[in-house]
Formats: sequence, structure tokens, C-alpha cells
Amino acid sequence: MAVCPILPASAGLPAVWTHATARRIPMAPSVRASRLYSVHTAQFHCRLRYYSHKSPRIPSSSRLHLRTFASDVSKASNSEGAKAAHKIESETDSAARAAKSPNEPHSQKPQVTSVTSTTSTDSDLDWEEKPNFHIEKFTELPYQNFGVNQHMIIDREFKEVLRQLLWRFRAPIRYAFAYGSGVFPQSRGGTATEAEIKAVHPRAPLAVQRAQDGSPKMIDFIFGVSYTQHWHSLNLMQHRDHYSMLGSLGSAAVSYVQDKWGAGVYFNPYVTVDGILIKYGVVNIDTLCRDLSEWDTLYLAGRLHKPVKILRDDPRVRLANQINLLSALRTALLLLPPTFTEQELYATIAGISYLGDPRMAFPTENPKKVANIVNHNMLNFRRLYAPLIESLPNVIYDDPVTSKPDWITNTDTVLKIQQDMDPVKRGNMVRRLPKAFRSKLYFEYQKKFQIPQLEFDKMMEESKDEDATSFKRQQGGGFEQRIAQDDPEALRNTIRDVIKKTINWPSTTQSLKGILTSGIRRSLRYMGEKIAKYRESSKPEKEGEKSS
Repeated sequence: MAVCPILPASAGLPAVWTHATARRIPMAPSVRASRLYSVHTAQFHCRLRYYSHKSPRIPSSSRLHLRTFASDVSKASNSEGAKAAHKIESETDSAARAAKSPNEPHSQKPQVTSVTSTTSTDSDLDWEEKPNFHIEKFTELPYQNFGVNQHMIIDREFKEVLRQLLWRFRAPIRYAFAYGSGVFPQSRGGTATEAEIKAVHPRAPLAVQRAQDGSPKMIDFIFGVSYTQHWHSLNLMQHRDHYSMLGSLGSAAVSYVQDKWGAGVYFNPYVTVDGILIKYGVVNIDTLCRDLSEWDTLYLAGRLHKPVKILRDDPRVRLANQINLLSALRTALLLLPPTFTEQELYATIAGISYLGDPRMAFPTENPKKVANIVNHNMLNFRRLYAPLIESLPNVIYDDPVTSKPDWITNTDTVLKIQQDMDPVKRGNMVRRLPKAFRSKLYFEYQKKFQIPQLEFDKMMEESKDEDATSFKRQQGGGFEQRIAQDDPEALRNTIRDVIKKTINWPSTTQSLKGILTSGIRRSLRYMGEKIAKYRESSKPEKEGEKSS
């Protein structure tokens, strides 16, 4: 094998090649003509091609010109990428401002179209019929302020700190959100000492300390990217220390593990950026949109059922997530009785993603997690779902408080909600569940109702309207109405079973993948912290029992 030694910067290129040629090991001409060795180190890049015994001499001026040209292209590319990212962040802020408008509760009521249907119960939601997932601009969304309910209002300085963390990654991030207890506290914080804060965040800005309310926690992110391998290739060059030993195998191996195993997410936990401890997951935009619109794994869709802080928005993801949120609302309505409180509604929605999570079966997750999420984030849940409740025709707020102009921000009272139990309307909700999830539910009821396969296929073919050129509405037929009329408890159990089957395998494999992607040391640290949280959550109950 040819040897390319590290030479001083003053050494010329011909001297390196002459040395390499002198040490050449004999090999077949075809191999000499095609084989390329690339040695990458932090100090140099050396590429040797065995085309001839003598290598052409490249004038130093030409080499300088080539390097300058490549640098100019890189700078131009970075500049264009930065402009695009700034534009996205500006449009994201515009959506957040629109979400805070006085008309917030009615922000998701589309304009009434001239074409109406006498049989439709969701006639205002025509955009659901043929969602265009090829859009590239926010102006191409179904109507003005579409999906602004997804944007939560948090402290401005805290938001800027989170957004600046995105700029520490040279690899292009197309969509990003921060989530979890590090952004939306799930308990009342105390007063953390400086040592306790530094144990988590070595140099935490005051905005982070205030936002985390005296309980410092790692901040979780999800990055949506266009090209998985390309993104990891760039990120490995900049942040090799973020990766486990898997990173030494290169971006191809990393992207393969991300896309082929688990739910399609690659997590790098316990990473310190600008003195802040973070965990970030990388997902392909196509994988994200598919899960949001079809619920094939519910791994990321479940995270977005709860309030998150979107830092960089994307029109395609906003469209898919609005479908996801409506699907979560409809699923919860199928699980709930005719009348209920908004707290019960939000707890049902937040609990969807935990039904099949294997972590809930072990002492690694706070059993009160769902209650803590809802109780400490009522305003954010209301901002997320109140506009959608107002947009649906079969559910209404049954509370006089909603007549007041500031009822969205007034969380002193828990509102009452009422839904229409008409089988036709509930059958329509069944028909409008996400495609992959709905197929599993149909399969369960095909077995329960003992419908022959040929008859079932014919029935499904008659009601099929998934084709983009179809103008049929997603109306529930006799089969969907029969599902909706099933015994309420039996219906709830069947839907919960389907949720568990949807979530269990992707979540299990994703957790196992974490050992490989995070490394053993960080995985043990993560597990230890989860067990500690579980034990801490049971302390107040034990103390109460002792006092009694």
C-alpha cells in the first residue's frame, strides 16, 4: 500500500508523490488504474491515484486558485442557506404572533366555500380531502393563518436562546422544535443552587434558568432534515463528539441505522452546546410527515400531540401536523363520553403516545407524567386545541365562560365540553382517522364482526377515496357507523389496543437502538435519571400515607 506521510506545510506536492511512488507495492494495471485511497486526518487530505509512474506537477498558483474557488462556492452556499433559515424563522415568528391575536379561538375556521355539501358534517374542512404535501411556501397553505395554533408563546429571551442553538449546526436544519419538561415545566420548581444548575448546564443563560423555574433539565430538540446521510456527513465533520462509536463508521452507517431501525429518528443525548445540555433527534422530513398524516408509528406524531415550541417551521410539516392534531382530537372524542371537561380531553390526547410505550411498563417513567403535563400546561393545550374544537361541527364548549373575550388565557376554570353522539357523525370521525391507523382498526372490527375477506374488500373498495383525483368526501359508511355504535367500553378498548399495537414495536426498537446510537455510558446515565424520576414521583404519596 502506498504511504502518504505527514510533511511540514512547506513541503511541496511533487515530493510527497515521489515518495509515495517509490514505496508503491506492485499491483495489477487494472487495479492501479481504478483504485483510490483517501486518508482523512485533522491536518491534511491526501488522495493518490496510480495512473502513471510520474504524477503531473500542478503549479502552486493553480492550486491556490482552486482552493479559493471552492471556498467562494462554500461561502456562497452558506450565505444562501443562512438567508433561507432567517426567512423561515421570520415566518415562524409571524405565525406565533398570529396565534396570539384576539381572534385566536376562531383562527382555524376556514373561509366558507361556495361549494357545500348537504350530507357533510365537516363541510368547512375541505382541505382535508386532498392535502397537497408538495407545497413549498406558506402562502400555499389552505387559508391564511392555517395552523398557527401549533405555535406556543414562550418567553422571548428563552426562545432566542433556543434558536441560537440551531445556528451552532452547519448542517441545514429545515424544521425544528423544542419539547419536553426542559421547555414546558411539568412541576413546580424550587430554588436550584448554582452547583445544581452547573451540574446540568455548565454555563446556562439567565433566560434558561428562569424558564426552567429552578429545576434545571436537559432540553430536547427534533431536527427535520431533507437528506439524512448528507446531514450526518456534515455534522460528523463539525460535531464528531456528539456521536457514539457508531459515528466512526461514517454517515452511511449512521443514516442506515436512523432510517431502517425503530421510528426513523437518530438521537444524540447529553450534548453541551453553548453551555446548555441538550438532546437532539434527527429525522427525515418525509418520515416525519408520513407519521403525522398516517400514524404509522405515532412516535413523533405523539410528541406533537402535546405543546411544543416550533423554532423553524415548514409549510409541508405544518399541514401534516394539523392533520395529526385533528386526528388526535377525533380519536379522543371516540374514547370519551357525551360530556366531559377539557382537562379530561387533554389528558386523553396526551396519553395516546404513552399507551404502547414500553417505558411505562417499567420503573423508568413517572406514572403521573400525563397528569403533570396537562395540569401545568393548560393554557398551552387550550391554545393548541381550542381553535380545532371550534372548527368541528360535532363538538362544542358547554360553558358560559367562553362568551368572554379573554377566555382562552383565563385558566382559572376548567371548561365543560359536549359532543354529538349521532352515529353518522361519529362514523365520519372513524372514516377520517389516519390511513395506517384506520386500517388496523378496520382489521380488528372485521374480525369482531366476522366479515368475510371478499365481502370486506368489496366494501372497502366502494368507499375508497384515497386517490388524489377523487372528489368523494371522506364520509363514513355503514361499516364505520357500525364501529361507532359499538358498546362504548368495547370501542374504547379496541381503539386503545390499536394504539398500543401501533406504538409498541417502533418504540421498543427505538429504545434498543438508543444503546447503539447513544453509547453504553450515556444510555446508563439516561436510564439512571429516569429511574430517579420514577422514585421521586412516588415520594409525596408515601409521605402522605405516613402522615395519615
